[in-house]
Amino acid sequence: MNAQGRENDGRGQGGHVLPDDTVPLRSGLGDQHATTSREAYDGGAGNPAGEQRAPIPTPAGEPIPEPKRSGSGASGLLKSSAVMAAGTFVSRITGFLRTLVMAAAIGVGTLNDSYQVANVLPTMIYILVGGGALNAVFVPQLVRAMKQDDDGGDAYANRLITLVMVVLGSVTVLCVLAAPLLVHMMSPDIAADPRRMAVTVAFARYCLPTMFFMGAHVVLGQILNARGRFGAMMWTPVLNNILIIATFGGFIWAFGSFTDSRVSPATITPEGVRLLGLGTLLGLAVQALAMLPYLRDARFRLRPRFDFHGHGLGRAMGLAKWTLLFVLVNQAGLIVVTQLATKAGSLAERAGHSGSGITAYNYALLLWQMPQAIITVSVMTAVLPRMSRAVQDENVAAIRDDISYGLRTSAVAIVPCAFAFLALGVPMATLLYAGSDAEGARGIGYVLMAFGPGLIPYSVQYVVLRGFYAYEDTKTPFYNTVIVAAVNAAASGACFVLLPARWAVAGMAASYGLAYAVGVGTAWRRLRKRLGGDLDGARVLRTYARLSAAAIPAALAGGGVAYGLTRAVGSGALGSLVTLLAGGCVLLGVFVLLAHWMRVAELSAMVGMVRGRLGR
Repeated sequence: MNAQGRENDGRGQGGHVLPDDTVPLRSGLGDQHATTSREAYDGGAGNPAGEQRAPIPTPAGEPIPEPKRSGSGASGLLKSSAVMAAGTFVSRITGFLRTLVMAAAIGVGTLNDSYQVANVLPTMIYILVGGGALNAVFVPQLVRAMKQDDDGGDAYANRLITLVMVVLGSVTVLCVLAAPLLVHMMSPDIAADPRRMAVTVAFARYCLPTMFFMGAHVVLGQILNARGRFGAMMWTPVLNNILIIATFGGFIWAFGSFTDSRVSPATITPEGVRLLGLGTLLGLAVQALAMLPYLRDARFRLRPRFDFHGHGLGRAMGLAKWTLLFVLVNQAGLIVVTQLATKAGSLAERAGHSGSGITAYNYALLLWQMPQAIITVSVMTAVLPRMSRAVQDENVAAIRDDISYGLRTSAVAIVPCAFAFLALGVPMATLLYAGSDAEGARGIGYVLMAFGPGLIPYSVQYVVLRGFYAYEDTKTPFYNTVIVAAVNAAASGACFVLLPARWAVAGMAASYGLAYAVGVGTAWRRLRKRLGGDLDGARVLRTYARLSAAAIPAALAGGGVAYGLTRAVGSGALGSLVTLLAGGCVLLGVFVLLAHWMRVAELSAMVGMVRGRLGR
């Protein structure tokens, strides 16, 4: 999968992770929500949607055409993106604190693997029964209903809420009853161990009901986003993270930290399982219920409506069938990776190497996805509704400019971050997780290094697929996802067979990026054809080439400094902090100097904007 969107840690719950393009859901740390206010798109009252965008001057006076319909439109777009980025950042930070407390409470070995498997199930099932369609299909429908319906889309929104709650409520009951079968499907290795199986099933029965609250949070958040209220969906996941932190903190208070208790599936008590399970469920429930005051403030009244027939939901469901297939393919890939990573982690732990299983994969993936969630998702969340309107206006040039803008703007952060993960992955992980298990923390760091370079195609694919969603085309992303999932599953299987158990999951992390690199090539060609053969490719490629040329020597310099300091001061918490600060400063300094020397216009514009804001 992407498997793995869940952000509240990035997911709606605790720790599992799904890919951003697969599931436009991520309720927690950085999820992807798509809609913005009419002003952000139209450029303010009275401005036509297709109006030519004004250039934004760089500090050097060099104009950079930005995708805006007008000056006020650009301001609204940047403001919307900033609100979402701020919420995502805080949510991600508290999500990382959550994983730190989790690791301190139950380690990063087989017990945490059991929790991860149980916690990823509700997100997977939620996405399968329609979560992906909510963002990819129903968001454009909500925008259209607001524009065309006499009641501003209220009736359509209430029908959608009712439908989602009925479907998810029914599916939740069935899944709780079928928890043993679901756990066996996710990990035959866990099912083969009676004690691990019992603990994982118990966790799953607490976690599975969270899919109901996850769906409520997303659909209510999209209704608010469509009305220009962006903050709620980005900030309420912080409540979830705080409750999870309190839950695992309470576990440490009651049973001791992992370094003292060495708790495992064989030794954890029923009371411990109950505490962690109820805390996970309560976190998502509070996150969803916290949306209600925002709805009242937006003057939206919740009313159950069962008159589904003849009001547009049928057309939306027809579009959603391709999204359903899209997610099915992704989830199949996720199941393969989960099974292989769980098995590899068990084998590695028996050989004395912790931090080499699905927990290491998910924790590294969460950290790796943070730049994507904060930068790329925030930019494209505000741009997608505008692109949808440009499609209705048949303004191909505006769509092309928005795609180009999203790619080039996000690249300024994504490219150096990708190489920073490659150069500094180990000190990052040892700083964050060494308090629970030094060996496991290094294992997470190696997985993070393997993920690193794949951040670039991962981000590019996310932006390119928004172009298809703007056209309400869910069929093409499905075919593209088949390619990505197939490459990821095949390459991950090869890593499991060919690499030692300790390194198998790191190989799977590299496979993830490889799969998206293959997928980007396919998606780019298809979108270029859709837009008449022009995707501003030369300009986009030039930006990425210059940024990479600046980032590679920067990563070599920063990584070299980090390696030398690690040998000198060690990899404890203080040593890792010193290493990361020194290596990071060198990497950032070299990158900025080289990028400025190569005249990367997008970086100059960003620096100028930051300076302007700090000077106020």
